[in-house]
Amino acid sequence: MGVSLLASVGAKAQAFKAEEPLAHTYSIVARDPKTGEMAVGVQSHWFSVGTAVPWAEAGVGAVATQSFTNKSFGPRGLALLKEGKTPEEALAILLADDEGREVRQVAIIDAQGRVAAHTGKQCIRYAGDITGKNFSVQANMMLTDKVWPAMARAFEKSEGQPLAERVLLALQAGEQAGGDIRGRQSAALVVVPGQTAAPWEAKTIDLRVDDNEQPLEELERLLKVYRAYEHMNKGDLAVEKGQMQQAMQEYGKAEAMFPNNLEMKYWHAIGLANSGQVDEAAKLLREVYKKDENWRELTSRLPEVGLLDVSKQNMEKLMRLK
Repeated sequence: MGVSLLASVGAKAQAFKAEEPLAHTYSIVARDPKTGEMAVGVQSHWFSVGTAVPWAEAGVGAVATQSFTNKSFGPRGLALLKEGKTPEEALAILLADDEGREVRQVAIIDAQGRVAAHTGKQCIRYAGDITGKNFSVQANMMLTDKVWPAMARAFEKSEGQPLAERVLLALQAGEQAGGDIRGRQSAALVVVPGQTAAPWEAKTIDLRVDDNEQPLEELERLLKVYRAYEHMNKGDLAVEKGQMQQAMQEYGKAEAMFPNNLEMKYWHAIGLANSGQVDEAAKLLREVYKKDENWRELTSRLPEVGLLDVSKQNMEKLMRLK
């Protein structure tokens, strides 16, 4: 299908390369005015759409490049924003020398929340975009012309929620309104800080579903896992600072989100033990040990590095659980 499609459309515009991915899809670029975070969310009936459509840089902006995708629009668009260009100026420069501009679909948002979007005249219908305050939604090759309006409404109505969740809600609304006429295969969600960040902090969230029958459902699951591990990370930080009560609370929040996750249950138990609630810790550890004896061995190693501070008697109790 890809080759014949390229040939038929290429006869008109004569501007296509075989290596350009056919990311006919729907996406959103957005910014949180409170945190400054910026995001790109996308779903498509195309393998690994996350490697082609979403581009974002902390403190700079975000780009979604799709339809007959010109992947260079991502890094080039971000570079133009860094030079001080507005999204409108950057988009105009990208399209000016692009012979395939009429089959491109592009959206750009900057760190100030300014947006610009382009839907080429030869994008396969239904195709269109809507720009609003701190966001742009765009879609092509959709089953209906209701997709991007539904995305825009969902994003606007979700004000107050975290940016990642708002982007996901917009994508889900697009799917409910018909989505890609071919179905679904992959999705991605990228969130970056609003301020320039060190390389190891340059992306707040970077989730991809490369090949799945229900990519948005999987993306939603991964985002929930991410949120749970945010609590785990906060718990680890509290342990480093010797704040065992805080650690226990954070581990407990994570476990409540995924009660069958042994890692979360285990560290919740260790937090309880370090807070003097050894009996409660023992209940959780017993469940963990029954699933995998290696956790018992790990428990024996924690006191030597200061991660488990209980009396000798209580240590023996935790080790002998059956």
